[in-house]
Amino acid sequence: MSLKDTYRFVLYGDSISKGVIYDEQKKKYIVLDENFPALLQNKLKGIIYNVAKFGNTLIRAIGKLPNEVLKKNPDVVIIEFGGNDCDFDWEQIAENPDGIHNPKTDFNVFQRLLRNLIDTLNRNGIIPVLLTLPPIDADKYFKWISKNSAAVGEKILKWLGSVTKIYWWQERYNSAIVSIANETKTRLIDIRSSFLKHPDYREFLCLDGIHPNRQGHRIIADRIYEYIKTHCSFLLKDDYSPENV
Repeated sequence: MSLKDTYRFVLYGDSISKGVIYDEQKKKYIVLDENFPALLQNKLKGIIYNVAKFGNTLIRAIGKLPNEVLKKNPDVVIIEFGGNDCDFDWEQIAENPDGIHNPKTDFNVFQRLLRNLIDTLNRNGIIPVLLTLPPIDADKYFKWISKNSAAVGEKILKWLGSVTKIYWWQERYNSAIVSIANETKTRLIDIRSSFLKHPDYREFLCLDGIHPNRQGHRIIADRIYEYIKTHCSFLLKDDYSPENV
């Protein structure tokens, strides 16, 4: 990447990148003003175009790549997908725990689409940057999807087998992101490890067990900032280091 006075960033992901948290007082999802993109915006030498959407999956987003991403002619695209892709329709599972149920994005399809996305960005002279997934609190999430109902929880558990499988399944998609980053030599910012280094990372998650809370967004912002400062500090304001990407 050549040195410029300003750069264009696109944040491409789901509700985590959108800045959505669960407000326990209002008992609903809201967009946090001090979300990690907002915290980063004042530090970067350029504009962040946040095209992340609540409920977004890689399948849904990839079709909108030309209009939502490429038309903005970005220098860097930060990619955050997987959380919704690995999720299931839990209401259907509760209704039919003996049936066959698939994630919103098949694991192999997720890997293929992620590779294709990286390839498309590279071919367009855009630098892709992958984010790992924040860890989830399987116990909280199980209570959330079962709506704190013992009867619903029993049906879901009949299909699921074990609550710990929720964490394992999400970790599988996260491992795919890491593997593909290594395989394609794509930049990777490991926000997951920044949560897991704390004795109890669960305190940085919302009541639903999946969305980072206010403190969680600060952790993500700090990790991304430290990565940029270490590897490409010229992207930061008041930093004209001759380093290159």
